[in-house]
Amino acid sequence: MTSETKPPPKKSRKAEQRAEMMEQILDAAEYLFSIHGLYGTTLKDVAQRVGVHHSLMNYYFTDKRQLFDEVFRRRAEVTRSLRMKALDEYEAACGDNPTVEGALRAFLDTDLDLYIQGGEGWKNFATFAAQAANSPWGAELFDEHFDDLVRRLINILKRALPECDDIDIFWSYHFVSGGLLLTLARTGRIDRLSGGICKSDDFDAVKARMARFMAAGLMEVCKPSGRKPD
Repeated sequence: MTSETKPPPKKSRKAEQRAEMMEQILDAAEYLFSIHGLYGTTLKDVAQRVGVHHSLMNYYFTDKRQLFDEVFRRRAEVTRSLRMKALDEYEAACGDNPTVEGALRAFLDTDLDLYIQGGEGWKNFATFAAQAANSPWGAELFDEHFDDLVRRLINILKRALPECDDIDIFWSYHFVSGGLLLTLARTGRIDRLSGGICKSDDFDAVKARMARFMAAGLMEVCKPSGRKPD
């Protein structure tokens, strides 16, 4: 058997155990951060939820902020790459005729599918990310992981609305982002306001409406008659 046909070496049991423990730590931290935030969670809290001595945490992470960043990175890279791929595929399919709703569906629906299909872990990340986005240190993580994705979306929106001023495109994205993050927070407020006919964790219902709603608003803002003085 040549070196080219040899199977890749198997991971050692020790490496597998380390990877398993890392996933357990990240899952536990994700859950706790989603409830208590960065400052309300300690490494000892995470260790207790995993069921290990808190000194073990120092083997994996130098401090709580490093753990927080890794919890964010783990799923942020998944949704970023999937949405970038969806935008690539949409742009290839639409050619020279992109639409606002089509671009927003690639951007929003692909993300919402993760929360619909990904189980409780992804829903915990949704709440965690929504909290992080509303803080300066969390916003820096969004800058790092999502800026290229957002700029890709905005470039397609500019092609769909070539007469729209850049300032209107960027403000519109800001409103889209705000609506998505409020939805991901799952605060339960819509449940109470609607008397229970809407559920804050019903991402299927959100997916059926959000892109269409946001597209209509964006196109209205970009009408000359809809523009307001800066």
